[in-house]
Amino acid sequence: MTAAGGPPTARRTGPSRLSGQLRFGALLWTERASWQELLDAAIAAEEAGFSSIWCSDHLVASTGPPEGSCFELWTTLAAIGTRTSTATIGPLVAAVALRNPGVTTKAVTTLDHITGGRAVLGLGSGWLRREYESYGIPFGDSAALRAQRLEEGIEIIRGLLAGETVSCHSEYYEITGAKQSPRPIQAKVPLLIGGQGPRLLPVVARHADMWNARGGAGEIAPAAAALRSHCERLGRPYDEIERLTNRWVCIGASRPDAARSLTSSLARHGIADYNPGIVALGSPEEVADQLAPTVRAGFNHIICSLRSPFDYETINRFHQVAEILGGYNLVASY
Repeated sequence: MTAAGGPPTARRTGPSRLSGQLRFGALLWTERASWQELLDAAIAAEEAGFSSIWCSDHLVASTGPPEGSCFELWTTLAAIGTRTSTATIGPLVAAVALRNPGVTTKAVTTLDHITGGRAVLGLGSGWLRREYESYGIPFGDSAALRAQRLEEGIEIIRGLLAGETVSCHSEYYEITGAKQSPRPIQAKVPLLIGGQGPRLLPVVARHADMWNARGGAGEIAPAAAALRSHCERLGRPYDEIERLTNRWVCIGASRPDAARSLTSSLARHGIADYNPGIVALGSPEEVADQLAPTVRAGFNHIICSLRSPFDYETINRFHQVAEILGGYNLVASY
């Protein structure tokens, strides 16, 4: 075990073999970190037993001054893919408007080959207006338009991944006779959709294999209930959709110890204010207690959100949280 900010000296396996009906993943923010910091954290997360590794997708830093460092998503995932061997790998989430759907299809297919069939495609409608304006990419003036653009992008990508020849002439996309080659290794690359707005949830119900919602149990439980209603209306089993949520986790011997790690990260990222509902903080027992309501709400894939300077105490001790949650027998109704 080492202190926050340095690579671990000991390797272990944890949550992936202890989780039972629960899965645990690590979300690595690609902002305000050196490449070596980011890569070391990804390797450590897999060796600590996390069963999924995710990266954020932005062209500029999403918090604090926008000129802060920020790595590109797909090249980052590909590099991580060459240094890992068991965890699934994908974006949480790729903003569909930042890339043509054909380019996104090519990227995730390449990642699937690099990783030997471990790619997951996470997509969202986008929310950080300033990165679109900086790079001259149309943002979309309403949530409804962004959700429509997302759904059209998903339909194009699904067709290409399935080996179809795809043409689309719409307000958002001009694609003529596109065909993806090679096909992915996986027969079906899992599609995750991130977001919980009322315009997005019907898209999730129609298309997603996985869904990520963000916030405390009081925020995401109503969204889960709404998603269930959309699934029932469509005649789709609600439990076909794997439900994820990401929480900013800081683990220490005590709550004050964990708070010091959080304070360090807030300072590096220029975050003056944050929603306490997205943070789980304290000893492993305290963190498990804070995550328990989320699992009771039917979320069975918990993502540990990690920002630089990456906290190796949290990475290496998260298996203790997994053991506690697994012993709670929280998913009897799932």
